Amino acid sequence: MDSNHVSNAVSNGRKFSPYIKFTRDEWRNLRASTPLLLEESDLAALHGLNERVSLTEVEEIYLPLSRLLNLYVGATQKLYQATHDFLGHTGSKVPYIIGIAGSVAVGKSTTARIIQALLARWPDHPKVDLVTTDGFLYPNAELERRGIMHRKGFPESYDLRRLIHFLADVKSGMPEVTAPVYSHLTYDIVPSQVISIRQPDIVILEGLNVLQTKSSGKHGKSLNINVSDFFDFSIYVDAPERTIREWYISRFFTLRETAFRDEKSYFHRYATLSDEEAEATASRIWEEINAKNLRENILPTKQRADLILEKGDEHRVTGVQLRKI
Repeated sequence: MDSNHVSNAVSNGRKFSPYIKFTRDEWRNLRASTPLLLEESDLAALHGLNERVSLTEVEEIYLPLSRLLNLYVGATQKLYQATHDFLGHTGSKVPYIIGIAGSVAVGKSTTARIIQALLARWPDHPKVDLVTTDGFLYPNAELERRGIMHRKGFPESYDLRRLIHFLADVKSGMPEVTAPVYSHLTYDIVPSQVISIRQPDIVILEGLNVLQTKSSGKHGKSLNINVSDFFDFSIYVDAPERTIREWYISRFFTLRETAFRDEKSYFHRYATLSDEEAEATASRIWEEINAKNLRENILPTKQRADLILEKGDEHRVTGVQLRKI
């Protein structure tokens, strides 16, 4: 759409949107003849807590998305090859980077794992790595030292400089790049563990604030580059806040009966809460931390995404928005 069309749309009182909006049925039809290579047994390993994505959901939502991404990856690979041909050298392998953003409990991790599994089954890019930004949180000791332990998950709780260096190394085609590992059980960085990335075809980076701009460095100094500058494509997983809140509280109840019972769990103290206490605690944590982060830092980045997945009840995608400009 050119600038004249945009200005005409505004002057005529029409609401301009940079997205093409699809109903579920319209999006499903874009699958074309893409085969489903996942089985029920494969899907079982990709689910999140209290989130059961059906094969129908994969067929109707994630298969068309994998087809779109496959086309984008192929086009980008050809563009890189054209540049290398022009420069007269082969150059390093440049991975295609996909960013996935959204609130706590909205289902980002499940979305990322399903996309990873589907993309890895396309013949042109079989090596797909998944990295979460949790590993780039500052260790708890550092958060305590800075007095921001209560703001864990907020932008200032991440070592953004380290994350940006990681992405720069990946994008430059380094033979091996490592990322820190985060334990949801101990709620902290695991000092002795790393994830190794060895020149994959695609890297998926999943996290709360990956679409945020105006990144700050170690001492609050503004960085000249954002995490999203390294993305070739970005996805925002969306749902109404009241729905995400329900999912969060439901997940808290599940964790109370499972992970929280482990004595090594950072949240072991919540394992003995009554139903009333558990709901009150989960509601308080949601409102004081997760809802605040969503409203202030995560939701405002939605319009920066290339594609928005709109969820309704039971994590069912009800609509898709694809950026057109």
